[in-house]
Amino acid sequence: MKQSKLLSKYLLVLFIPLSIIIILTGCSKLLDTNRQGGYDESNYPYPGGSGPYDQFIFGAYNDLRSYSVHVDGFVAATSIRSDDADKGSTPADGGADLISMDNFPVLPSSGRANALWTGYFGLINKCNNTLYQIGTNAAITATEAVKLQTQAEARFMRGYSYFMLVRLFGRVPLIDTFYVDPAAQNNIPQSTPAQIYSFVENDLNFAAMYLPLKWDAKFVGRATKGMANGILAKVYLTQQKWALAMSTANAVITSGQYDLSTPYAKIFSEDGENSSESIFEIQATADANNPTSQGIQYTSIQGVRGAGAWDLGWGWNSPSTYLEAAYEAGDPRRARTILYAGGTTIHGEAVPTSVPNPRYNHKVHTNPAFRSSVGSRFGWWMNVRILRYADVVLMYAEAANEMGNTTEALEKLELVRARARAGNNTILPPVSTRDQAQLRNAIRQERRVELAMEHERFFDLVRWGIAGTTLPAAGKTNYVDSRDRLLPIPQTQIDLSKGVLTQNPGY
Repeated sequence: MKQSKLLSKYLLVLFIPLSIIIILTGCSKLLDTNRQGGYDESNYPYPGGSGPYDQFIFGAYNDLRSYSVHVDGFVAATSIRSDDADKGSTPADGGADLISMDNFPVLPSSGRANALWTGYFGLINKCNNTLYQIGTNAAITATEAVKLQTQAEARFMRGYSYFMLVRLFGRVPLIDTFYVDPAAQNNIPQSTPAQIYSFVENDLNFAAMYLPLKWDAKFVGRATKGMANGILAKVYLTQQKWALAMSTANAVITSGQYDLSTPYAKIFSEDGENSSESIFEIQATADANNPTSQGIQYTSIQGVRGAGAWDLGWGWNSPSTYLEAAYEAGDPRRARTILYAGGTTIHGEAVPTSVPNPRYNHKVHTNPAFRSSVGSRFGWWMNVRILRYADVVLMYAEAANEMGNTTEALEKLELVRARARAGNNTILPPVSTRDQAQLRNAIRQERRVELAMEHERFFDLVRWGIAGTTLPAAGKTNYVDSRDRLLPIPQTQIDLSKGVLTQNPGY
């Protein structure tokens, strides 16, 4: 969230007990010093359009930028495990723990698996605390509308967190009560995936009912109906609830809030943040005085690993040769996704041939003007795109095809291909097949190239039931579907539970 430095000081007092503190706030991007959503003498204790529970809900928003939620383990588990990416960097960098995310199996002792577990459950605990405060804190006066809206924000982030956990680990404890002492949660047994999915659906449906369509610009990044319905559509799609997935995706499409007018090449740049394409985007910012404290390290771990001016990051999450080969001839999305050693960046920079990897994630490459203004090369100011409108359009197409609505599926598929085509009718011809199986493959192919390096591929392979053949064919020969489609339950958590938690099959 982009908020004022005054708010930062206010919240710091409240968040001292948190295990990870990243100051919530700061000025807007770079030289724009207009404070967004800030508290000052005229609007303290909270700005118009917000509410008195911000002091609690901002803790959850803050955790979206946590290293344990959307950085290291997140990139490894959602992207490096897929056939679209390799670990990258030097052979030994990241150690056995990161190498196991690339080559399988991930061990129960994995620090990254444990960090994901604690990161998402930490976020859930902050959501539960917000709900607890709304229900019990008599010292706070608020209208019913404000209470419902804040509950919806908390339940959106809790639902999203549980969706991530169930896809990553399968059976996880279902915790819907706030515990002042987090250790009290250690003896809660795991719920089944079906129980977790039901809980997620309830949270996201509630959120979609009470969240606003949009916020004032000063609250950019706060949860909206589009976020809730977009993630909910994916929840339904994952369970093959095709009719619900189609209707929920349609609620986003017909909301009038989003479109595909932003050029593909612009979406991932600093000037493409929070565009009409953006549904769920984690907010980050930086300036010369605060190069990291208000940002997220997501870009830094993936930036070009080189020397001098080309020391832009760790070089992790390198696009694979299998992804490179997946694009149709002339598809401009490949150049915006894969940055080559010896190639040219979106900003016209010549990449040295001496960098360690032949390929890097071009979608996280930073603008040199921003590096200069911030005085940093590592991109902590870059937002993280979690859900884009094109993803929702393709979800609609997939569900429509499975429902036998071929015309609808083709229409939505063409919307995405037309934007990628950018007026060049010599490339990416419209898909015309009306055969359901062929169209299914075409939609899957389009998801792969449109959303490449955006953390969907591994989950897509698993839900399509083809990870067991696709990943070994892409060189990940240690992958065993009955085991590796889920991460192991961290042994640390099993030990803390004194055996209440049990391990996933195959580990």
